[in-house]
Amino acid sequence: MRDGTHTTFCRICEALCGLTVETQGGALRAIHPDKRHVATGGFSCPKGLKQAELYASPDRLMRPQKRTGSTWQDVAWPDALGEIGAKVKQLRAEHGPDSIAMYVGTAAGFGVLHPVFAQGFMTGVGSKSMYASATQDCSNKFAVANEVYGFPFTQPFPDLDRTECLIVVGANPVISKFSFLQVPNPGKALLELRERGAKLFVVDPRRTETAKLADEHVFIRPNTDVFFYLSFLRELEAQGGVNAAKARTIFDGVDDVLTLASAWPKERTAAVTKIAPETLSRLVHAYRTAKGAALYCSTGVNMGTNGSLAFWIQEAINALSGNLDRAGGTLVGQGVIDFPAFGKKNGVLTRKDRSRVGDFGSVNDAFPGGVLADEILTPGPKQVRALFVTGGNPLITMANAGRLKQAFESLELLVTLDLFRNETGSVAHYVLPCTSPLERPDLPFIFPLMLGLQRKPYIQATEAVLEPPGEQRDEASIYLELCKASGVDLFGSSVAQKALEGLMAANSALNRRGKPRALPQRLLLSALLRATGQPSFEHLLEHHPHGKLREAHEPKSFLAERVLTTQRRVQLAPPSFLAQAQKLDADFAREQSADGALRLITKRAVQTHNSWTHNIEPFARDGTNYLYMHPTDAQARGLTDGATADVTSRTATVRLPVRLLGDLMPGTVALPHGWGHQHATGLSIASKTSGVNVNLLAADGPDQLERVSGMAHLTGIPVDVAPARGPRDPTSWSGVPPTPAAP
Repeated sequence: MRDGTHTTFCRICEALCGLTVETQGGALRAIHPDKRHVATGGFSCPKGLKQAELYASPDRLMRPQKRTGSTWQDVAWPDALGEIGAKVKQLRAEHGPDSIAMYVGTAAGFGVLHPVFAQGFMTGVGSKSMYASATQDCSNKFAVANEVYGFPFTQPFPDLDRTECLIVVGANPVISKFSFLQVPNPGKALLELRERGAKLFVVDPRRTETAKLADEHVFIRPNTDVFFYLSFLRELEAQGGVNAAKARTIFDGVDDVLTLASAWPKERTAAVTKIAPETLSRLVHAYRTAKGAALYCSTGVNMGTNGSLAFWIQEAINALSGNLDRAGGTLVGQGVIDFPAFGKKNGVLTRKDRSRVGDFGSVNDAFPGGVLADEILTPGPKQVRALFVTGGNPLITMANAGRLKQAFESLELLVTLDLFRNETGSVAHYVLPCTSPLERPDLPFIFPLMLGLQRKPYIQATEAVLEPPGEQRDEASIYLELCKASGVDLFGSSVAQKALEGLMAANSALNRRGKPRALPQRLLLSALLRATGQPSFEHLLEHHPHGKLREAHEPKSFLAERVLTTQRRVQLAPPSFLAQAQKLDADFAREQSADGALRLITKRAVQTHNSWTHNIEPFARDGTNYLYMHPTDAQARGLTDGATADVTSRTATVRLPVRLLGDLMPGTVALPHGWGHQHATGLSIASKTSGVNVNLLAADGPDQLERVSGMAHLTGIPVDVAPARGPRDPTSWSGVPPTPAAP
C-alpha cells in the first residue's frame, strides 16, 4: 500500500463521514475529516477519528483461534475452516440445515459485501435460522413498512431542508445521528433548520442534547408513546388537519385508523403520558399549520412494548396530514436501483416463515433475537445447535444476556467473525479474524446505496488504505471458504461458487507477485456499480474521490408509482395491527396502575458506540457506566450523587454508582448500554472496566416480545432502585457478587 494521504469514508455508523487518512511505512499516522467531501463537508465524530487506535490495539486478532476448555490457541486457516466445515456437515446431516443459525450484528451492515456473502452462506447451507441485531432496535419499522407500504425497506424520512415543523420523538440525533437517514452533522442540520424559521420540538423523557437545541422540549413518561401518537391523530382531526374525503382517494383504511384514534382524547392519555392537553394541542397546531411538517422517531419509541403500533400511527399521521411524499414533509428516497421493487419481485427480505418457538413471523428474513436462547435450549426438530455470529456481540446487546450466555455455552459449535475476541467470542469455539473497514475496498452500504436514505444523495468508492497487519481476511472471502469447507455452494449456486473460487485463486497468484490483494472485492463492487448504471469502481476512485452527487430527492415521486402493496395503495389500517391494538386498553390500565414506579431508559455518550469502543483508553476513562437519577427520585430513596445503588427488574439486579441528572423526567432513570466487558477475555482494557450490562435487566422469551415485530422491551423497563445491599464487585458484569454455591 503506497504511503501518503488517502480519501475514504467512515463505516462505523450510518453517517459514513468522509475521511482523509495519512499513512507512512504501511502504518496509519492520522485520520482527519474530509473537508472536500460532497455531503459530509469536513465533519466527523470523535469515534470516527479515533478508530485507528481501536484497530491498532494489541488485542487485535491476527490469525484464527480455537478454544479448548478455557485455553485459546492460534490455528491455521485451513485447519479452522476444515474443522468448522466438518461440524457443519455433521449437524446438517444429523439434524437438518435449520440446526445451523446465524446472528448478523450491526457492524455487518456497514459494508456492502459482508451481509450479502453471509446470507449466501446460509442459503447454501439451506438454513432459515437467521437472527439479527435489528430485533433489538428497529425491526418495528421494517414490520410496519412491509404492511403499510409493501416492502420493509420503504422508510420515509423527514425533508430536513424544507420542513417548517419537525417533531422528534424518542430520538437524540445530535449524539446518535439520524437513524434510517444519513445526516453526517445532525447538530448543524438542526440549527440550520431553526435558523431558517422552522420549528423543532422534541418529545422525550430526558432533556437530551437534541432537546437543548429545540424550540420546545416536552417530557413524556417512558413507554407511553403509542398513546401520545393516538391522541395526536385525534387532535389533528379535531383541529381540521385531516381531509378524510381526499385521503380516501389515496389511502386504504382511513376510517379504521381514525376510529381507533377517536377513543384516545388528549385528556385521557395525559394520565399516562404526563403531557398536558394544552401542550399536545399546541404541538398539533404547529404541525398542522406548517407548510410541510414531519414526525420522526427512533429507538426510544422502537424499543418500547408498543413500538410497532406507535410507529404505525406516526406514519398514519404523516400520511393523513398530507405530509407524506410532500416537500417539507416526509420523502421516500431512490437508490441507484429501485431496490424495493427488485426485492418485492424476487422475494428478497419478504419471507413468510414462522419461528419454531413463539410462532413469530420473520422480519427482513430474520427471526427475533429474543427467542434465540429458547431456540437453542428447547429440544426438538430444528433445535439450534450451531451459531455463526458475524459483526455483532449479542452477549452485550441482547435481552436477558445472562440466560443467553448459558444457551451459547450449550452449543455444539459457536463461531464468531470479528476483529477481537469480545464477550461473545470468549465463549465461542472458534474466532475468525476479519479485516477492519480501513483494510478493504468498499461502497456505501445498502441504505444509502440502494435506497437513497441520504439527506444529500451521493455515491462514493474507497480503496483499502491499509494492509491487514496479520492473517485477517474480509468476511466475503471467509464465507466463500466456509461454503467450500462445508460442502455447499454460495447461494446454492455451483456456478457462483466455482467462479468466485477461481477469482480468489487468481488473486492469490497475483498476491504472490505483489499485486493488490483485494482484487476480487474490487471486481465485485465494480460489477455491482455497472449493473446499476453507475460509473465503475475505478472511475469513482479516480474522478470522484470525495464522492459523486446524485439526483436530489423528488417530492410526489412515491405515492403515484412506488407503493408496493397488493393494492398499490398505502394501507393505513392493516388488519393485524388493528387486532393488536385491541390490547391497548389493558396496556393503558397497566400504565395507570404503575404511575409511581420508576422506568428505566438507555442513554448514549458521544464517545461510545454500542459495545465497540471501550477497548481504547480515551473512551474508557470513566471505567464504568452510571445510573442517572433525578435528584428528587434519588432523595426519596436515600441515594446521593456517587452512592452505589441496586437496580432490579423482573430478570436481574445490577449494582453501580449513581449520578444525579436534573435533565431527567422525575420517575425516569437512565443507564447507558454497551458496558459489562468483564467476561471479554480478548479485550485487555475493556475487561478491566467495571460497568454493568443494562440488558441483563431486559426480559427475553416468546411471552416478553412485541408480537408485530418480535422486538424485546429494552426501554421503559419497570425497575426498583435502592441503596446497594452490599459491596460492588468490579469483576462481575452485573456489579453484584456471585451467589455462593450451596454446601
